Amino acid sequence: MKKIIALSFFALITYTSQAQEGQINIEQDPQITELLSIYKSALKSNEYYRIQVGFGDYNKAQSIKNSVEQDFPGLYSKIDFDSPTYRVRVGRFKDKMTAERKFNEVREKYPNAMLLKPKKSTK
Repeated sequence: MKKIIALSFFALITYTSQAQEGQINIEQDPQITELLSIYKSALKSNEYYRIQVGFGDYNKAQSIKNSVEQDFPGLYSKIDFDSPTYRVRVGRFKDKMTAERKFNEVREKYPNAMLLKPKKSTK
């Protein structure tokens, strides 16, 4: 009797687990593609709060950047050239409150750090 129940159960599972074939067609409004491109361009031109931790010639800037990457491994860092010096800037903060919190943390290790406001767009 147990064999019949087990065999029936196995047959039922085999029958119900067979995949169905089909084709899915997604119709999308053409304006969605346009909206996505506008959104992506807005993100690229979006300005962020940044923290400048130091500046100097290229070798000094590279040294500062390496130190920052060790001290704050999860923080985006970049060297920007602004004639005549290289400036080490970290972070990309969308809102001021988050930027100020991280700025206070960074300033404990780098007392000369400065919080930079986003530049106003001329668009």
